[in-house]
Amino acid sequence: MRALDARAIRELAIPGARLMDNAGTAAATRIARWLAPIRAKRVVVVCGKGNNGGDGFVVARRLHARGAAVRVFLVGRRDEVLGDAAHALRQWRGAVAEITTGAGLDALARELERARVIVDALLGTGLTGPARGLAAGAIEAINRITAAGDEPRRSGAPVVALDLPSGLDSDRGVVIGPTVRATWTVTFAGLKRCLALYPAAAAAGTVEVAPIGIPDEEIRRGVTTWRPEAADARRAFPPREPDSHKGRFGHLLIVAGSLGKTGAAVLAGRAALRSGVGLCTIAVPQSQQAVVAASAPEYMTAALPETPSRSLSLQARQLILDLASGMDAIALGPGLSLDPESQELARALVREAARPMVVDADALSALAGHLDLLPRAAGPRALTPHPGEMARMLGRSIDAVQADRLEITRAFCREHRVALALKGAGTVVGGPDGQVAVNPTGNPGMAKGGSGDVLTGIVGALLARGLDPAEALRDGCYVHGRAGDLAARERGEVAMIAGDIVEQLPAALLEIAG
Repeated sequence: MRALDARAIRELAIPGARLMDNAGTAAATRIARWLAPIRAKRVVVVCGKGNNGGDGFVVARRLHARGAAVRVFLVGRRDEVLGDAAHALRQWRGAVAEITTGAGLDALARELERARVIVDALLGTGLTGPARGLAAGAIEAINRITAAGDEPRRSGAPVVALDLPSGLDSDRGVVIGPTVRATWTVTFAGLKRCLALYPAAAAAGTVEVAPIGIPDEEIRRGVTTWRPEAADARRAFPPREPDSHKGRFGHLLIVAGSLGKTGAAVLAGRAALRSGVGLCTIAVPQSQQAVVAASAPEYMTAALPETPSRSLSLQARQLILDLASGMDAIALGPGLSLDPESQELARALVREAARPMVVDADALSALAGHLDLLPRAAGPRALTPHPGEMARMLGRSIDAVQADRLEITRAFCREHRVALALKGAGTVVGGPDGQVAVNPTGNPGMAKGGSGDVLTGIVGALLARGLDPAEALRDGCYVHGRAGDLAARERGEVAMIAGDIVEQLPAALLEIAG
């Protein structure tokens, strides 16, 4: 955003003061719409000394012009406000209450008690560490008024954050210190990473992107981090031609299952078929073949040599490679087991199979300490680790992975020349070209055993239908999450299970198709 502002001023000759005025005006318009009628409503605008505060001064002026009763508080002194923000402050001709001591915070708290809406314009994208001092005190005053304990209480005065809730690190999804808990966030020109990544995104409430007069093509220039929308996933599911046949939609081989874990194979197979693959074959240990075959009549099964623990044996290696040679893609890993022989088989298949492959679950565990296999793999690879599996592969802690999900995903994909979906709230999908997407769909009800197996089946189906690994992961995660959202709507987040996600795939795909 800083680079975009600089280009707009330098190359497009849009003055910074105009950008600030556009931003504040856009925010004021939305506030007036959300809280209509705004006339006579008591609005408290809490400003910092930087450009975020400048946006706040514009909001104050625009809402005052609409008849709102506006009070402006400045954390600092007027003479400390510089540049475009100082220009915006001069244009606001009303009173400004300076907060320079604890007494100023007390005055703010009293005014917040009377507010009908609070505008957070304290700290923006320039924050480099936790909020401290009077700024932290102002954040805590806002949160005391608008929250009961740790849970936001939306029956009180709503909080509208400008650009991002004050206290957030704009580039990461972590909460680094005192942070405003907003009801709405109006962000300018484009999303900031913290508004898409959890747990930071939870502080933003409902987010709306407001244009500020910079052309769309300029905003998109150089961007490498995206949030997919339904229109992106729609391209993966075009209308079918009248003369279509199953051979046009790919044949997926799922290598999965072991004693006690046949459900993982079944869920992946059902999800693949619901995601439009033409044919699906599930290769399982021979003792488990009857169980898997009886679970659904639509897919085929192959019985393969097994270990004494009834997982797939290394002896199955050539049989699987031969099977795969006649198919379009492979899904490897659901319920495969951690048997050493099955783990060795997984590594051999990752290295040797020429078809595109999605690697999940126990097959990811097999890669820990063996990541050198990935750049040498015979075909394209898509990995779907949860944070624990990612931590094992990298030899790091889960906390380290979660602290910078975007850049860890980007670096892994570039280094190992793979596509990868780091699962979780705001699943991060990356490809070897350095492009990364943060998935917006899904909910906590999907934190159930089997949900990942459903995703594997969806991604495998898309690979078999010809999508490249990064596209298959991006679109697969979007569809998977949307089906999960529909399942939560029908069953509730507590009661829903992985099979409910499969059953909602048709509705999700119909919705995405428009």
